[in-house]
Amino acid sequence: MHDMSASLALTHLVPLAEVDENKVTPGVLGFIVFAVMAVAVWGLMKSMSKHMQKVDFKEAPDPEAAPEDRADTTARQRQG
Repeated sequence: MHDMSASLALTHLVPLAEVDENKVTPGVLGFIVFAVMAVAVWGLMKSMSKHMQKVDFKEAPDPEAAPEDRADTTARQRQG
């Protein structure tokens, strides 16, 4: 009877080693979707970089500042 329980235990372990034919895998379609998403992200990053280069980060002088402050700021902008 002991041999029967050992063989029963082995039969429960064997299915773990076999490949299930009905198992879902990403396959070719998964690779294509991933590749399309990667190309889209690359394109978006390239476009963002292009748009960021067009942005001007220089601040306009404060209209409420004193005239001498505005003259000093204008002089610094001409230098740099």
